[in-house]
Parts: sequence; C-alpha cells; structure tokens
Amino acid sequence: MNKRNYQKEMDSLLENLKTEGRTPTLLLHSCCAPCSSYPLQYLTEYFNIAVLYYNPNISTREEYLLRLSEQRRLIGEMPKANPIALIEGEYTPEEFYAVAKGLEDSAERGPRCHECYRLRLSRAAKTAREVGADYFATTLTLSPLKDANVINEIGESVAEQEGVEYLCSDFKKKEGYKKSIELSMEYNLYRQNFCGCIFSKRK
Repeated sequence: MNKRNYQKEMDSLLENLKTEGRTPTLLLHSCCAPCSSYPLQYLTEYFNIAVLYYNPNISTREEYLLRLSEQRRLIGEMPKANPIALIEGEYTPEEFYAVAKGLEDSAERGPRCHECYRLRLSRAAKTAREVGADYFATTLTLSPLKDANVINEIGESVAEQEGVEYLCSDFKKKEGYKKSIELSMEYNLYRQNFCGCIFSKRK
C-alpha cells in the first residue's frame, strides 16, 4: 500500500483554489505559536483563517496562558495576505485527563497521544462546523516528533462525523519545521521544550 503524500495533496488543492480565484475560510487548530508560525505564513495567501487555540493537555494554567499570549502576539505582528482571527478555547484539563485515563504509562506517540489528537481535532471539527468554515486543519503535523499519518487519519475521521472538510497536511515538509524555528527566532517566540502534558514533561 502506497503512503499518501499529504503535502502534495494540499499543494494540489491550494493550486485549484488559486485557479478558481476564491478565498475560502479555514479553521486552523494550533497547539502553540511556534508551530503555527510557518502554517500561517504558508496558508494566509489562500484562506481567511480563524486560529483555534484549544489545548486541554497543557499541564498548568500558567503554561496554557503563556502559550495563548504568544499565539495572540504572533497573529497581531505577522504580515497577512488575508485576515487571521483568534478563537480562544477554554482551559479544560479534565477533558484531557478523561481521555488519557488508563493510558498514563503509554509511550510517547502511542495511544495516549492519539487520544489527545482526537480530542483536539474533534473540537476543531465541531468549531469549524459551528462557525461555517470551509475547511479545518491542525498545526500538529509540523512537529517531526508527531506522526502525520495518524493525525490526518484522525482528522478525516472526525471530519466525516461532523460533516466538514478536513485539510490534510504535513507541514514539516518543504523545510516547514526549519522555517518555524526561523520564524520563532524572528518574532522572539517562547518555545517550550515539551508538548504540554504532564506525562511528556516527566519524560
């Protein structure tokens, strides 16, 4: 079975949008400002974007609010070809601990992480439906430590459940991760050294 080239799929869709001359709306779930920097720079040419910051996996309220503040600052400071808005999700760690129950000792990138992806992507899909976005996507595929295949499979699954369109991605391609580091330095963004949850922090 051939592995899908998600970057190629997205490039094809974006080229079609440019040919059609229309600017659809995109609900982009963001885990943090650094990981959103390159996707936002890349996608603002093609979409009106609403960034959803919803990450109940983050271990403390202080860390959550710090990352949210940096997300807000980045959106305010970076150049935009089309509007970028911010939707601030509530800090609800109990939702993460509910899906992580019984998986506390799971290895990184294992079942606990998959349930965390599903939790956040499900909220993104529901929010996209509620605000009438044409597509939704996530910045999670930027990280070289995360499996884009798993993330995209979950994204397509929750999209079908909610009746919305999911934009597959692999933002680490085309040196996306490297560019995100450069952009983080340019905007002096806070870059955390763990994904956010207490389990990754312990490791």
